[in-house]
Amino acid sequence: MARKGREPKCIITVFCAIALATFLRVAVAHANVELTPLSQTALNVQPLDVATSPDGKRVFVLTGREIVVYSPPDGKITDRIRLSERFERISYASEANLLFLTSSATGSLKTVKVEPVFVVDTAGRPFKGPADAPVTIAVFDDYQ
Repeated sequence: MARKGREPKCIITVFCAIALATFLRVAVAHANVELTPLSQTALNVQPLDVATSPDGKRVFVLTGREIVVYSPPDGKITDRIRLSERFERISYASEANLLFLTSSATGSLKTVKVEPVFVVDTAGRPFKGPADAPVTIAVFDDYQ
């Protein structure tokens, strides 16, 4: 049996809840969005997951046993990195420049450091040693 004085509080609570719900429903504004397609590139692979660098200059597309590196500013694939195992998911830690690859099949997590390689064109410049050496050390001593 209900106590006296309890029923009016319940009615007031229900009334306030209905009023608040009605107010929120009316006060919610829906914004429209506009999508503008910028580009579409055929990767010729089946993408499983994607991770993007913070500056948006590199997109890492995981395909299972390979990471395809795509450059949106250039609109082309810039690199392909072979993997020794299959992975299903990829994520990017921007502050540490790390890629995290996970595999639910093997229950493993692989961490990969992302370090950009800069190619310096030394064509026509004086050099010592064989022209086809695997490493070139460039000395910029003519700048002031």
